[in-house]
Order: sequence, then C-alpha cells, then structure tokens
Amino acid sequence: MANYKVTAAQVAAHAGVSKAAVSRVFNPGRSVSPMLADKVTRAAEELGYSPNLLARSLSLGRTRMIGLIVPYLYNQYYAEVLEQISLAFQAENYRVLVFVLPKTASAIESVVEDLLRYRVDGLIVASVVMSSQLAERCTEAGVPILLFNRVEDHGTFPSVTSDNLRGGRLAARHLLSLGHRCIGYIAGWEDASTQRDRESGFREELGKQGIELAARGVGNFMREDAEKAALAMFDTPDRPSAVFVANDFMAFAAMDVLRHKLGLHVPHDVSVIGFGDIAMSAWPSYDLSTVRQATGKMVSRAVSMLLEMIEEQTEVTTSIVVPNTLVARSSTGAFEKADT
Repeated sequence: MANYKVTAAQVAAHAGVSKAAVSRVFNPGRSVSPMLADKVTRAAEELGYSPNLLARSLSLGRTRMIGLIVPYLYNQYYAEVLEQISLAFQAENYRVLVFVLPKTASAIESVVEDLLRYRVDGLIVASVVMSSQLAERCTEAGVPILLFNRVEDHGTFPSVTSDNLRGGRLAARHLLSLGHRCIGYIAGWEDASTQRDRESGFREELGKQGIELAARGVGNFMREDAEKAALAMFDTPDRPSAVFVANDFMAFAAMDVLRHKLGLHVPHDVSVIGFGDIAMSAWPSYDLSTVRQATGKMVSRAVSMLLEMIEEQTEVTTSIVVPNTLVARSSTGAFEKADT
C-alpha cells in the first residue's frame, strides 16, 4: 500500500542503492544510467514514494514558483490570462501561485508580503498598481517583478501591454467610418494606464475630425458601474448613436442595458464597440465589435522576460507594447438617422 511518508532513504534501501543515487534519479538533468533509473523508479513505485519537490527546490535556493496577482476573476479576460500564463510556466517547469487582490487600500502590500514569504522566484502583477516602496521591498528580497496589462508612471517595472493608444484610435476610426458623429465613451478605472491610453487615443482620433465626445460615463471596469453609466447615457432623447466601452466586460453590461432595460436595438439604435476580444465577445448573444488584444503574444513576451530576469539574474526595465487589431462584428452598424 502506498505510504505518503515514505522517505528517499527507504527507497534507497529497497532498491539497494545509496540515498544520493535516489536524489540523482529524481533531479532532472543529473546524469544516471538507465539501469539505475529503472531500479530506483521501480522501488519508488512499489513503496508509493513521491519526492518532495518544494523541499528540494528550497535546498537549491529556488522554489520554481511564480507569484501572479490579479484584481479579480469575474472578468473573463483574467481567467484567460491565468490559464495561458500557468500553461506557459508549466512548460518551463515552473508553477504559478495565484493571489486575487482583496478590495482594501492596503491589499497589494499584504499580498506581496505573503508572496515573498512563499519565496516565489518572480512576480507578475496583472492590472494592479504598485508603489515604488513595494518595488524596493521586492528588490531587497531579490524577487523580480513584471507588470502585465499595466504600466507605471514612474517606470520602475518592466511591463507588457497591448497598444492601448492605437486601440483607442482604431475604435474611433471604425465608428467614424460608419458615419457616427454623436459618440459616447464609458471609461474604466480612471487611474489605470490602460484606461487613460484607450481614451486618449479615442479622443485624439475623433479630434482629427473636429468631433468631441457627446457623452462620457465611468464604469470602473465593473459590471454594476458600467450598467449605471450606460443607463445614464442612453435613457435620454438626445442619446449618442454609438459608444466605445473601455473593455468587453463592461460592453456586455452596456448592451444588456440597451436591449433589456431601454428596449433599444443594437446596432440599429446604438452601435457598441469594446476592447479586448475575450471569448464571450464572439458569442452570438453579443457578437461584439472590439479591439483585439493579442493576449497570447503578451503572455509569451511576459513569460520570456521574467524567466530572463530569474535565470540570468539580469535587470530589465523594458516596456513591451504589443500591437492590436480591430474586429468588426454585428454590434456596430452604419449610422441611421432617427425617424422624426
């Protein structure tokens, strides 16, 4: 019967080899003969032995664990990012330890301290703002940090983001090309770099045509706030004919308000475009026009950068911006003048 308390010394005795030989067999990259490996693995299977990977890693000064901080998981974007990051690191023989950020002012500080206690080899912070003091704390602990889907104004951390400025411009060009001139915008969290850049690019492109925003609401990247913003913007006779919403998650909320609370048709009454192109955006119930973030490329670059910092112990301050593209679906359509 398998016994989870079986030790390497017991495996060695059962196989008739030294404890060091057992250690070599279960340490990837160590040189062992096929005969020794077979003898030790058979003995381990018979006894039900599993090596303590964490203890082995600690003895080598590395845990092969990556900390990942996300703000929440109810937005499908972060679920997709979590899956892709986890699989990418697993392919490199690392494991990901996930912390979801509580909604308190000091949450990021306490979460980072917890992750440092777990002795993670590196840290990815997704869509969360970090202070320079925290950067110093992680530097003192020898833990490299990479920002994902955010940049910091003080430029302390390396980062990987989508081209949010260009994405805002793409959204504006799309609506303008359809004849819309009375256009609204539902913003995300005001302090987020992604929000600021998307809105800046959007306003810049509208401004080239001499157009200003007809209406602006704030959704804070939250469904309830986005619903309130959409209701305030469109429950009025002089409503915009189109709206750019700062991410797809909020765009779904806006579409639900337009169709189910206000009885409006998307896109005949109002065209809606989002940002992100998460999987739900292509579902027939939304079929959302959006700006596609190349999430796979963002993850690949982020994983490569962090591994370089960990394994080569190099200091990286690069900010990588990944191009995005427009995806036009049925939630946007040509401007139709209202009947009078």
